[in-house]
Amino acid sequence: MGSGGAAPRDVDGSHYHRPPVTLLDVHEAWAWFVVIGNGLAGLWALAAHRWETLRSRALWWFVGVVELSIFVQVGLGVALIGIENLEPPNFHMFYGFVAILTVGIIYSYRAQLARHRYLLYGLGSLFLMGLGIRAMIVGAT
Repeated sequence: MGSGGAAPRDVDGSHYHRPPVTLLDVHEAWAWFVVIGNGLAGLWALAAHRWETLRSRALWWFVGVVELSIFVQVGLGVALIGIENLEPPNFHMFYGFVAILTVGIIYSYRAQLARHRYLLYGLGSLFLMGLGIRAMIVGAT
């Protein structure tokens, strides 16, 4: 027989209440934003390299937002370590800091590679997506 929509009960018979959203929940959910966002930015920039009609100010705003999202993600991770006293898996933090370094490197080469900026940001964003995926895989262990 089904529960008929009744609220779930704990072992002692009291109603079970789901805890509020935790910092870890936010960190895990935000990781998807970072990965998917950078993947889309990379594909958009690569497509803009090929087709001029896709070149717009909106692309650069989008790239800026998803690259800044990496800093938010790393900040959430640092807060988890400081506030929740969590110990991240080996190499998980490494990928976050490499992602921040990568954003800096991409930004620093924008003038030298101005003729190829769509390739720079396209490939760079896809690399950032890969770092995010790797951090998620390592973090799940």
